[in-house]
Amino acid sequence: MSSELIQSVNKQVATWTVFYTKLHNYHWNVKGPHFFTLHEKFEELYNEAATVIDEFAERILALEGKPGGTLKECLELSFIEEATNQENEEEMVRSLAGDLAKFVDELQASMEVAEKAGDEGTADMLLGVKQSMKKHLWMFKAYLGS
Repeated sequence: MSSELIQSVNKQVATWTVFYTKLHNYHWNVKGPHFFTLHEKFEELYNEAATVIDEFAERILALEGKPGGTLKECLELSFIEEATNQENEEEMVRSLAGDLAKFVDELQASMEVAEKAGDEGTADMLLGVKQSMKKHLWMFKAYLGS
């Protein structure tokens, strides 16, 4: 299978791993008037992230590749930044909204690589995740009033 496709999906695994960690950080450290709402939303997202990481890593294995498995690799490949551990609740939501927008774009790019490689299964998997990210992005934008 296409090494370009394996690299593209590996970039997704790496970024989702950073996102998963960031969401846990925010889940543990959120404070403020929207604590209950955000605490629950961050947990929902990190549970979804855990599923996505596993599905994408297993897809890489099915494509006869090897998913990245170290935090160092994930930070090097990720297209989002990790949390600073200094964010207030609004900064957390703004950061995640920016991350979700990047995911939408990068998932589209990965879909195009999969389609070019003739891999409808991977393209379909990426599309499903992209649609979910678009919904979360819409919710965060609504929260921010934008």
